[in-house]
Amino acid sequence: MIGIVSAPEPFKVKDVVLAGAYDLYGRGRVSNFLRSFNLLNMQLGIDGRNLGAADAKDFKQELNMQGASFTGSFQYADKAKISYTYYSLRHLPFTVLMDVTVTTQKDLTLNAASVMEAPDALKDVQNYYNEIDRPHVTISLLTSSAKSPTGKLLMCASNSFLFGEAHGKEPRVIHEMWDNNMHLMKFNRSLKAGETYRFSIVGSSITSAHHDDPLNEAERMTIYAKLEGRDRLLSFHQKAWADLWKSDIQVEGDAQAQQDIRSMLYHLYSFSRAGTDLSPSPMGLSGLGYNGHVFWDTELWMYPALLVLQPEMAKSMVEYRFQRLTAAKRNAFNHGFKGAMFPWESAATGVEETPVWALSGPFEHHITACVGIAAWNYYAVTQDKEWLKERGWPILKEAADFWASRVERNGPGQYDIKNVVAADEWAENVDNNAWTNAAAKAVLQYATQAALALGNKPDADWALVAKNIPILKMENGVTKEHATYKGEGIKQGDVNLLAYPLKEITDPAQIRKDLDYYAARVPTEGTPAMTQAIFTLLYSRIGDATKAGYFFKDAYVPNLNPPFRVIAETKGGTNPYFATGAGGILQSVMMGFGGLDIGPNGITQIPSVLPPSWKKLTLTGIGPDKKTFVATAK
Repeated sequence: MIGIVSAPEPFKVKDVVLAGAYDLYGRGRVSNFLRSFNLLNMQLGIDGRNLGAADAKDFKQELNMQGASFTGSFQYADKAKISYTYYSLRHLPFTVLMDVTVTTQKDLTLNAASVMEAPDALKDVQNYYNEIDRPHVTISLLTSSAKSPTGKLLMCASNSFLFGEAHGKEPRVIHEMWDNNMHLMKFNRSLKAGETYRFSIVGSSITSAHHDDPLNEAERMTIYAKLEGRDRLLSFHQKAWADLWKSDIQVEGDAQAQQDIRSMLYHLYSFSRAGTDLSPSPMGLSGLGYNGHVFWDTELWMYPALLVLQPEMAKSMVEYRFQRLTAAKRNAFNHGFKGAMFPWESAATGVEETPVWALSGPFEHHITACVGIAAWNYYAVTQDKEWLKERGWPILKEAADFWASRVERNGPGQYDIKNVVAADEWAENVDNNAWTNAAAKAVLQYATQAALALGNKPDADWALVAKNIPILKMENGVTKEHATYKGEGIKQGDVNLLAYPLKEITDPAQIRKDLDYYAARVPTEGTPAMTQAIFTLLYSRIGDATKAGYFFKDAYVPNLNPPFRVIAETKGGTNPYFATGAGGILQSVMMGFGGLDIGPNGITQIPSVLPPSWKKLTLTGIGPDKKTFVATAK
């Protein structure tokens, strides 16, 4: 729920992002992700000098993906070694922890301050400092609240120190107001040479989007975490992550690919949570990219990887759409259609949030097919009929009704879908786009299958429409991207998606023909990472290990940013973390190299090949039954 965005300076956090918190401000006259209170910034001083980047000798930062922690460490002069570690606690969705250790080499006085600062966009900031004194504990609470830019949300945060000393022997905490947007609490501690001193800051952040009483709840959650204590907090956090890592991808033969794949898993796991109705944006919780909106990036790119690894996380993503189904039905009505028309960009309420200068809002209708496909695949993997009845069926029915009303019935084989933005978004206002048509056809078929699975009578019109939606071809036999396509460059995969995930095209010769044609039409710059991921997957499935291995590296290595090899959207890009690309690459590994396949009866394994350098691929904790699948070099 909380994203901590690291900074290159000691004790600094660039941003704190809270899932589900949106308001109208900034770019595009639409709802955007909000920066929350920065409740982890601190000032650390030694003998009266506040330490900064210039004081940090041998400064090192380390991301522990297994334990989900971020550590900085450095030497200060000849006086002390200092380390600090951030945690966004997995078992407490609105709570964070910062753990600090100081090992002295000389006698010194330690000065530490926790600084609570409001982002500039927030207004009506209120700062509070409370002390709760009990016979067994004293709790100091540094708390702030503010209104979001339009006043829609009340945003609140609170934190407290955790000391290791016995009650009554802790350092004295002092509160200071700096200005309306920032206040702090601090303490001093005299330390002897050779002493190791450890303290922590624990804090919680929540908004009225998550709780009816966020101000008091922020303090309650902070009190809860403080009295749980650091050791219990870290133990539960580590156990939660250990449980997640039971679903893992293990590569033999390429250590760097192994690390990169684990990084992708770590980020997708970090950006998603079971038991919610929230769904990640293309940049997850790594910042404010894409306004924090939810696109097809979720259902088509991130969701399938999580569906096989963490079905309960995937369930939250479909729940996000179900809870906004009424808004999608209104959107269809507004555009003259039946059923539900999901927005291209979605935020808190499920209404269209695409800025008006982008034609994708009114015309990129394939998102409705993506949502329906995701709903069917959740049922296919879990075989949960009660879920299908209560959640999946309403989505599938409304999506099918939308497409049945969206086609233009111009005769047999000519139920055309006109005037759309394609999955290849450089193709705007085109007719009979390959991906849109095939995805609509799939949803109509899945809705029919869902009805039969539930013992309902399917609408006969769905099968009629599906049968008559055209998939166009060029004279050379290549599947045609849209009616007026003439061989121009493409932004991202479109036609190739008909082979996976849709299985509209199954003939290996046709798959290769389409691959070879469209792979040559993707520019080397300015295109997103998931396109090459699909090429990887399909070349692996048709047995071309060399090309699969080439496109696997090409999908993400040119997109990596130092020092943590985080993925940007495009080659040479500087806007990480691109979770969409990570999801696509993980699919290329599991559904491509690993041969996993989602069908009407769940997850199976089909023939595929590994890239030339890989010896073995092991996929653990797959599906609801937590099975293990293995692929070996041929």
